Amino acid sequence: MPAEYLEIHPENPQPNRIDEVLKVLRKGGIIIYPTDTVYGIGCDIHNVRAVERLCKIQNINTKKINLSFICYDLSHISEYTRNLSTEVFKLMKKSLPGPYTFILNANNNVPKILHTKKNTIGIRVPDHTIPRMIVKELGNPLLNSSIKDTDEILVYTTDPEVIFERYKHHVDLIINSGFGGNEASTILDCTDNEIILVRQGKGFF
Repeated sequence: MPAEYLEIHPENPQPNRIDEVLKVLRKGGIIIYPTDTVYGIGCDIHNVRAVERLCKIQNINTKKINLSFICYDLSHISEYTRNLSTEVFKLMKKSLPGPYTFILNANNNVPKILHTKKNTIGIRVPDHTIPRMIVKELGNPLLNSSIKDTDEILVYTTDPEVIFERYKHHVDLIINSGFGGNEASTILDCTDNEIILVRQGKGFF
């Protein structure tokens, strides 16, 4: 049975359609959704089977998992990270919501399947209403990975209809809120005393 295909308004999401998304996530489903950068694929971070399935779809070794959390805001982030330095907190407060992924030291609230040897996590608060509304209503973050294209020139798939054709037999629900971007988030490593640019993306640093 192919995935459910939902059109959701990017700025004024229909609450009943967000409810449909939440039902899928709470049953351990995998969803594809828009962000302020590229389309993402994700699941509830607390559902072990969903996490393992997501890693299989994306061909990721769970022991080397290096994915990010989609969070609602800074207070949401603090539930899963160790104390932030004043410098990092100020930068995050200034930059989020926005096209950034912050690599931070994880605390014990992060599900064990997500712990890498470095014990770090990537944190995102996208400047997009749909994923933020989803995680706010869900009550915890989504585990997030980017939808990459098989084309060597076009790095990320931007057309939700193309995404549907490719993933309709692998995931449970795909959100269409228009074309996505083709530039990923800027990644900043904040695990040490200095902030290090890991990848320059859409966010300016």
